[in-house]
Amino acid sequence: MAITQTQRPSPGKEYYQRKRAGGKTHKEAMRCLKRRLADVVYRTMITDTETSLLPTT
Repeated sequence: MAITQTQRPSPGKEYYQRKRAGGKTHKEAMRCLKRRLADVVYRTMITDTETSLLPTT
């Protein structure tokens, strides 16, 4: 996921480029991007779980 994000125009690519411009190495910038993507996926999973647990009326 992270590699694809850096190859195509996307918010992930912009984030990666900001990290590189900030002095991070390629490995460090990729680590930051992976962490950010993991946060997005986790947040989505939690939101979906909370939504599915709501009582239906």
